[in-house]
Amino acid sequence: MLNTPRSRRGMVTSPHHLASQAGLQILRNGGTAVEAAVAVAAALAVVYPHMTGIGGDGFWLIAEPGRDPVAIDACGGAGKAVSLDLYRRHGHATVPWRGPLAANTVAGTIDGWREALAVSAGWAEPLPLARILEEAIAHAEQGIPVTASQEGLTRQKLHELKDVPGFKDTFLPGGAVPPEGSTLKQPALAATLRRLAAEGLESFYRGPLAAVIAADLQRAGSPVDATDLAAHAAHRRPALSVGVRGALLFNHPPPTQGLASLMILALFDRLGVTQGEGFDHIHGLIEATKQAFLVRDREVGDPAYMGREAQSFLDDAVLDGLAANIDRARALPWPHVAKPGDTVWLGVIDGQGRAVSMIQSVYFEFGSGLVLPETGITWQNRGASFRLVEDGWNALAPGRKPFHTLNPAMARFDDGRSMVYGTMGGEGQPQTQAAVFSRYAMFGQGLQAAVTAPRWLLGRTWGEDSVTLKLESRFDPALVAALRDAGHAVELLDPYTSTMGHAGAIVRHADGTLEGATDPRSDGAVAAW
Repeated sequence: MLNTPRSRRGMVTSPHHLASQAGLQILRNGGTAVEAAVAVAAALAVVYPHMTGIGGDGFWLIAEPGRDPVAIDACGGAGKAVSLDLYRRHGHATVPWRGPLAANTVAGTIDGWREALAVSAGWAEPLPLARILEEAIAHAEQGIPVTASQEGLTRQKLHELKDVPGFKDTFLPGGAVPPEGSTLKQPALAATLRRLAAEGLESFYRGPLAAVIAADLQRAGSPVDATDLAAHAAHRRPALSVGVRGALLFNHPPPTQGLASLMILALFDRLGVTQGEGFDHIHGLIEATKQAFLVRDREVGDPAYMGREAQSFLDDAVLDGLAANIDRARALPWPHVAKPGDTVWLGVIDGQGRAVSMIQSVYFEFGSGLVLPETGITWQNRGASFRLVEDGWNALAPGRKPFHTLNPAMARFDDGRSMVYGTMGGEGQPQTQAAVFSRYAMFGQGLQAAVTAPRWLLGRTWGEDSVTLKLESRFDPALVAALRDAGHAVELLDPYTSTMGHAGAIVRHADGTLEGATDPRSDGAVAAW
């Protein structure tokens, strides 16, 4: 799939075609890009439940034409009872990946929806929330066709998930993994979405729905309680930005790794590579990734605990110094500490050029595995990334926000184009962003071709331990050999693999023409009119 879809009145891309259609329906009904994005996010929580859900976190970049984007941090912090002693009492040296004690942070996604809708409230007459959530509710009530990825990941992770409270009742109907193409209904989640439409999104944290959620969490054994929910609020933040040849790039500030995504492209830009797909391109981006990750892993986390402002690492002097560390011929010895995780990214640009780049996640597939019986909410395990130490990087503390791999991206070009782009894929997110952007913007590939082209991943993802340089096997064998000769520990994977994430992008040209791309590795689609 290399042809790039085009339209002029509005466009949506996401990793599931039904979710993209939900967003398009909102645009057709006169809704804004933000309202469409909420519809897509809600639908993804239903139709792609192994990848995302309303029990997770979210991050937004929202931009009006000619204005810098607004970032929304919808990340929940650890509950007030989440302490080192809690895990010591239960005999844990690390936070478990699954189960109630992995469900140790507030789910911030829903308040992110509320804040995003507040940002866009003055753009047009707001649509009723019930209309925005209508498609998600219908899919939850009437059932979704199970995707191949849902079946495969449920089988792959079944040993970790089958005994977690609530998982079997929701995602193993009849006690078995639902096969691809079968129908999965989620009536409790449908009822929760209906309640949100009726009571308002704040009810998730400080209303009647919050009381039900808190009771569910308590019965399951999660340390998050009603006071933690009530204390949560999403926040608007200035976006990070950096210039590269012909464009200004934007990404989300900490606790996300958006800084690393920007650093990779800014460092690569300094190498002066002029031709794509060869050794200089791929090796250059990989080595830029290493330099960016060394900074990220040393510095980035909850901004309240950081010693320096993230934007300071994008100063020219800092970037020039790091670029000088890159050997154009040899690989820097690796591995380094890796950051796992998964998620969904979605993008919307409406007919007025208002743009959204949004990402939401429950961290690992199905998050903690904990599904709240009264509400049907799958709760995230983002807090499993906390370190059980007194202080330092990502140390667990009550109220602290965990480090996030999530980061939505935007670009504004000197020629008047604007772009939203992103992907799922944990450690691979900044790398895939760099691959897609460099191919499209620096080396002239078509947008869909840039997303479809073979990708790489340095490090681990999806909770795996392997930290090799993974390549899809479609790369030129001569390039693979050159990378090995340069010292990269290369591992070849399938020609198309979800390990490389589910990417997407939308570009708006100065004349209003829209171009979109979706990832053939996903179940996604570009929906446009």
